[in-house]
Amino acid sequence: MLKYSYALIFFIFSLTLTAQQSVNPLLAKDVTGQQKWVDSVYSSLTLKEKIGQLYMVQVFSNQSQANKNKIIRLIKDQKIGGIIYSKGGPVRQAKLNNELQAASQTPLLIGMDAEWGLSMRLDSTFSFPWNMTLGAIKDPKLIEQAGRQLGEHSKRLGVHFNFAPVVDINTNPKNPIIGNRSFGEDRDNVTEKAMAFMTGMQSVGVLASAKHFPGHGDTASDSHKTLPTIAFNQKRIDSIELYPYRKLITEGLSSVMVAHLNVPSLEAQDGRPSSLSRTIVTDILKERLGFKGLIFTDALTMKGAADFVKTVSQSSNSGEIDLAAFLAGNDVMLMSENVEKGIDKIAEAYERGAITEDRLALSVKKILQAKYKVGLNKYEPIGTANLVDDLNRIQDYALYETLMENAITVAHDPKELLPIRHLETKKIAYVSLGNDDGSAFYEALKKYGKVHKIEAPNLDGLIEKLQNYNTVIVGFHKSNDNPWKSYEFTNKELTWLYEIARTNTVILNIFTRPYALLDIESITNIESVVVSYQNSQVAQEKTAQLLFGAITAKGTLPVSAGPYFKVGDGIQKNSLERLGYTIPERVGMDSEKLKKIDSIAHYAVNQKMTPGIQILVARKGKVIYNKNFGKHTYEGNRPVESDDIYDVASLTKIVATLPLLMQLEEQGIVSLDTKLSEILPYYKNSNKKNMTIKKMLSHYAQLKPWIPFYYATLDSVTKKPSTKYYSTTSKPGFTTEVAPHLFMRDDYQDSIPKIIKDTDLLNRLRYRYSDLPYYIIKQYIEKHYNKTLDEVAQDRFYSSLGANHTLYNPYKTISNTKIPPTEEDDYYRFQKVQGYVHDMGAAMQGGVGGHAGVFSNANDIAKIMQLYLQKGFYGGVRYLNPETIDKFNTCYYCEKNVRRGVGFDKPQLGEQGPTCGCVSMTSFGHSGFTGTYAWADPEEELVYVFLANRTYPTSKGKNMLLREDIRTNIQEVIYEAIK
Repeated sequence: MLKYSYALIFFIFSLTLTAQQSVNPLLAKDVTGQQKWVDSVYSSLTLKEKIGQLYMVQVFSNQSQANKNKIIRLIKDQKIGGIIYSKGGPVRQAKLNNELQAASQTPLLIGMDAEWGLSMRLDSTFSFPWNMTLGAIKDPKLIEQAGRQLGEHSKRLGVHFNFAPVVDINTNPKNPIIGNRSFGEDRDNVTEKAMAFMTGMQSVGVLASAKHFPGHGDTASDSHKTLPTIAFNQKRIDSIELYPYRKLITEGLSSVMVAHLNVPSLEAQDGRPSSLSRTIVTDILKERLGFKGLIFTDALTMKGAADFVKTVSQSSNSGEIDLAAFLAGNDVMLMSENVEKGIDKIAEAYERGAITEDRLALSVKKILQAKYKVGLNKYEPIGTANLVDDLNRIQDYALYETLMENAITVAHDPKELLPIRHLETKKIAYVSLGNDDGSAFYEALKKYGKVHKIEAPNLDGLIEKLQNYNTVIVGFHKSNDNPWKSYEFTNKELTWLYEIARTNTVILNIFTRPYALLDIESITNIESVVVSYQNSQVAQEKTAQLLFGAITAKGTLPVSAGPYFKVGDGIQKNSLERLGYTIPERVGMDSEKLKKIDSIAHYAVNQKMTPGIQILVARKGKVIYNKNFGKHTYEGNRPVESDDIYDVASLTKIVATLPLLMQLEEQGIVSLDTKLSEILPYYKNSNKKNMTIKKMLSHYAQLKPWIPFYYATLDSVTKKPSTKYYSTTSKPGFTTEVAPHLFMRDDYQDSIPKIIKDTDLLNRLRYRYSDLPYYIIKQYIEKHYNKTLDEVAQDRFYSSLGANHTLYNPYKTISNTKIPPTEEDDYYRFQKVQGYVHDMGAAMQGGVGGHAGVFSNANDIAKIMQLYLQKGFYGGVRYLNPETIDKFNTCYYCEKNVRRGVGFDKPQLGEQGPTCGCVSMTSFGHSGFTGTYAWADPEEELVYVFLANRTYPTSKGKNMLLREDIRTNIQEVIYEAIK
């Protein structure tokens, strides 16, 4: 015992040498006013009322009336000082809190366990990432912001003390109660993050409470159920466990929660919990570390404390535990089993002189100081109006995204597989392991590449299916309900993982705590490992974005996980500048204002201007609005979905023909001043021989707007497809499919260029929009590459862009259930047009036109527009040079009232035009006959895509989308939403 005493004295002395002088963190700015109020309240209290202030009792806002009445009796009869709220709901808690405060003589101090947000205890509230996730983030300013916003939630609900941050250093992976609640295993990282969290929370007036003193991070048992032992020597405890407390105390930590731990090196009495140890609470925490803030016991109902008292008094509700805790130096008795008996025990000890007036006043006045500091001297009830909205703000969702983006960690990638490049060569499979949902991950992956979810009832079947893929993404998804949920692989899952990795290139994504990696005995065959920490929807979506290079990889592991993964590991990965997905506020847009788009779109659908619509808005490389409205047809019941594809009509010009021509121009194969006869000698004896590419694509070349090629192929009597030109079956000479069971004569392909060549020019030179240049340019591109236009577009753009929903003639590969129809044709094909191009001239070219024929969805069109906005760079690939895009995005004949660039439409020069009139003059885009529209604005970094099938069931009659300015009205809303 003597040896123990000397060692402890030396330990405490060493703490004294290193401890810095700290001020009372409970002092308010108005110290004089605070002291006056504290003294006044204290002097008004009887002995038992003063002792009552030491108690904080647990309350559930979803409790019964009987339990509520019990709490009100404790407030009125025992004059308790505070409430710690547990499970329930925010509105119920606010109303209950107002009622309990009204019943209290002295305003109640309100506490909660809200380590990752009020959602730790309440429904309908926001959940921030767990501490382990935050521990992976390098920038402490982000953690400070998390503490600040969590503090704002607490304050809004009338919570004064948040029992956070957890400063336990989780050096034991098998810790059953801390784990994800810790910032990690490195003391410096834990301290830095805890400091930032505390600073943020206390900056908004909510007091922090570091826990669980002296350190619960290296235990293998749960103090709720037993008394864990901390078996380390004093030197180790001083250098590791106590380190964060020392630092936080010097920076104004408001309170400390003392754990129920057996620490033999610090407490001589065998089995005495730290919460009841005067040596630990008073000698070390208060005197040697210089802590002057409030000291809370951990819940006195926990087995770690209650079982010890039973050995002394045979009962844990006799009040002995409360007295022991107070004598140890604690200020607040948290969740006593018997408040009345506890008060009596402490009062008895006071009466017999075991507790002095100074000792009692020290704790009670600290509690009253805290009450003054949080404003309880001017208490106001909690307002319930908009309470749930206030606790789920858009800025909270924005911060959550930012935190997850900064946390996700690439832990292993020796072959530099990430981010995924060369999509044209990738055949990607997704396999889901674990017992939780990974659908958000899968849906996000599909936005970037051709990813197929592979399932099989057994391993052999799975391995056989995976033979068709060269990359396998394995998602290990575990429950995100709370941080204590199971995180381990099962033996079956490990077997499947090893077998998949043995025969495939594998990217393993862990959507749970990093300790799951402890189960992996070998990573020899696993090419990449990514740790996402949680399985929330945002974590899944952001991980997909990281894998494909839409966001950078920044996180580092906060803990070690076996021989392959060490604390601090994390491979930084740059973005490939692919489109990401986020909320509007993160790119300077207003979510509320963007809701007007919904109203306009619903109006258009309800007024039957179009059966359905896809709308996408992106800013600064991030999609911030992507919604679908209506159905495929007015009479149908199939709603529009994001992976449905629309006939984009004339958008084909700028998403297929134009980019291919731009590549040829920058290669020096053609120039804007190249004459038609120079690229197609076929035209050298025509009236079009001297037309330049610049004039043709600026629609300033006297070409006719449109030629109804199909009309000459109709029977002169029936006005239906003539048997001279069409067959109902495919046969030699009739293989050009224009619709189901309708095949055109192949040699008519030669007639179309001849008709264009021979047709007269307009009488005078003026701006006149025409499809004909794109028939001509298509002819040249196919001649140059000796491939069809659709093949060239796929090879040179769509495949590597990940534009997997963009193609010609989708009827060949895609179900009609994913293709809204464009018309009930009663003038050419006399059937529903669905999956076949609507434009007649393009249909007569086998569905592949330079002016029409592409089908796509809003997401893919946005990728192509973003490529233009990024000056030809996308997904790590340079498709076009910036000067090439600038050259084609120039209006060369503006002085002639030509608003067009070379291929691109431009904003109006006068009153009428293709935009809302609120866009920049550097902006560009195009519209399509079927109701489509795509526009990009470099100055605001905006992309706007609108897809529709307004031509269904008929294209005849008024174009109400155009007449009522639906597309441009939406565009105006977008610009109004810019902050």
